[in-house]
Amino acid sequence: VQLQESGPGLVKPSQTLSLTCTVSGASITSNYYYWTWIRQPPGKGLEYLGAIFYSGNTYYSPSLKSRTSIARDDAKNLLFLQMNSLKPEDTGVYYCNALFLGMEFWGQGTQVTVSS
Repeated sequence: VQLQESGPGLVKPSQTLSLTCTVSGASITSNYYYWTWIRQPPGKGLEYLGAIFYSGNTYYSPSLKSRTSIARDDAKNLLFLQMNSLKPEDTGVYYCNALFLGMEFWGQGTQVTVSS
């Protein structure tokens, strides 16, 4: 499974971030796949943002639930992350990740900087 994140590198505070994860090597609707978004702020550890199951159900980190939305385009095999009301502390590298029966796959990540 290959994952490739894409999106704007620079976003202004209070604006909305939209990221896309292009998935190849597996269908995002295939059974037992669990697709997640994770970020890593500079100098800090990984932070789980949320996920969408193969069934289409979603789950969000409680601390970010009010600002985060995860969706997918089944026909194009794409995953989306939207985060609104951005703050400078949302700066970091954003990753798309897949879990499947004990195996884990990562995208290379995309840098997002929130700054005016």
